[in-house]
Amino acid sequence: MPTTSPYTGYTRADWERTADRLLLAVRPHASPRHGLIGLPGPRPSWSGPLSDGLEGYARTWLLAALRTAGAGGEDPHGFLGRYAEGLAAGTSDPAGSPDAWPRIADVPQAIVESASIALGLRLTRPWLWDALDDATRQRAVDWLLPALGAPPVNNNWWFFGLTVAGFLQDAGIETDRAGRTIDRALEHVEDWYLGDGWYSDGPNRSFDHYNAWAMHFYPVLHAHLAGDRDLLDRYGPRLHRHLDDYGRMFGADGAPMPFGRSLIYRFAAAAAPWLGAMTGHTPLTPGATRRLASGTLRHFLDHGAVDRDGLLTLGWHRPYAPMLQSYSGPASPYWAAKGFLGLLMPPDHPVWTDPEEPLPAETADAVTVLGPTGMLLQSTAADGLVRLHNHGSNHVGDEEDPGYARFAYSTRTGPTHGDAARDNHFALLPDGTATARRTADPLGPAASAHTPLPGVRVVSATLAHGRAEVRAHLVIGAPEGTPVRQTGWATGDPGLTAQLHPVHGYEGGVRELPGGDTMFDETSELLAVDGVTAGPRSLFVALASLTGEADPAPVDALAAIRVPSPHEIHVTWHDGTTAVLHLPEESEES
Repeated sequence: MPTTSPYTGYTRADWERTADRLLLAVRPHASPRHGLIGLPGPRPSWSGPLSDGLEGYARTWLLAALRTAGAGGEDPHGFLGRYAEGLAAGTSDPAGSPDAWPRIADVPQAIVESASIALGLRLTRPWLWDALDDATRQRAVDWLLPALGAPPVNNNWWFFGLTVAGFLQDAGIETDRAGRTIDRALEHVEDWYLGDGWYSDGPNRSFDHYNAWAMHFYPVLHAHLAGDRDLLDRYGPRLHRHLDDYGRMFGADGAPMPFGRSLIYRFAAAAAPWLGAMTGHTPLTPGATRRLASGTLRHFLDHGAVDRDGLLTLGWHRPYAPMLQSYSGPASPYWAAKGFLGLLMPPDHPVWTDPEEPLPAETADAVTVLGPTGMLLQSTAADGLVRLHNHGSNHVGDEEDPGYARFAYSTRTGPTHGDAARDNHFALLPDGTATARRTADPLGPAASAHTPLPGVRVVSATLAHGRAEVRAHLVIGAPEGTPVRQTGWATGDPGLTAQLHPVHGYEGGVRELPGGDTMFDETSELLAVDGVTAGPRSLFVALASLTGEADPAPVDALAAIRVPSPHEIHVTWHDGTTAVLHLPEESEES
């Protein structure tokens, strides 16, 4: 193991070899002139196979661009020539030919892919773009220009036009129009910055990993590549503050937090830490940055993210269809290319030469409030586990989304899907069917409310210390005698112990439920406690724990709890420290 990489054993050479293997593996799936890369998969995305072929080209091209630009243009595998030929064919072949790209006006997904194409061209301009003939360059510009319009989706899609515009500015093409596009995108997204390094991905309180490798990634990278000191001075400190939280969201095993959507991008999670190191806007040391990034890359490679043909699969570790979105196609996982951003820093950069340092999750137990999000992070050094308690992030839609709706997530457990009982959930069961939690209305740090039934409000709060979690729910307005249920962590990992203990309001003991399939385990189990409401306001309190410790003490030994009122819970932790958990009084209003 290299002496500078005592945690992961990975060096820059491992990153380069991985990039090469991923790129060489997709070659057999390219169209005759390399304009499209149609990868095998269980189904096409909602945009169709032609769009998926463009996605295969664009996202692997971004990886090739990072690989070759990071090597100063050295290209022993001929990546630049193949992708240059694909660019020429994709933008010149008539519609219906095996290499032609769909037009942005016809396929909205092409706007997304235009950003990867443009960023790759920007990074490799001296070796690829400047060597193209004028006619090919003009056809490529004509294909890219529609991306400068307002996007059809009001979220991180605003950054795709910005990224195309940044390339055009650098190349001296339509510079005034490009500048207006950049200004408009940044102005539009500004309303979504809520402080302390956190954006909402759109006007919907959607907080997840898109904060790191979309909301921060695109404006900071553009400012850096453009040498725009004013923009970097505005967006760089936001990235720095975000990374202070984000660096805590990775387990000691390298796993990022599986929370939200588009999880199939996997080690794209490393992009923002690399970007912080590259621009100087990071609280992480160079050694901690590489420890995080290499740990994430190794975690997925060691857990089967690449199939026997060398292709990234649609899943987290193994292929896992329940976690896919309708826009996910066979080539979608190749946005993992963003995770190779570190290759743009030269081999003698401290991020490659300094010894790896431990992650925050490995150094001390911590409980961290994530700015304005309503979310709480809980990590334990003994097992390197990180847990996220969600009291503020939502995903737009009429259906409950398991990636957003759970009260808790961890770096080693995944939410249950389908007909299985929901993990980390509090529900009413008026007719035997558990109610859903579609939105979380934040009521302060680690407190929220939701409306499971008309006229019924549930106010919830979490308190954490070490590995112990106090989970409290105040049910308001439910008919007396309404059944309720609290579930715990769903895991089938023999190295993990999930615990749940009823403290107040629940009846009977703890029972096991079949948790079903998760992205981590083909079968899982979860614990549950049950009770019934008593009067117009009923408080339910439980203790929970998820730990990788061997032979852990029972969770009820971790805290003594007293409930003097339905809105106040007094806790004495096992180490003698105390805390008071308040459930907000003004809870009936949405």
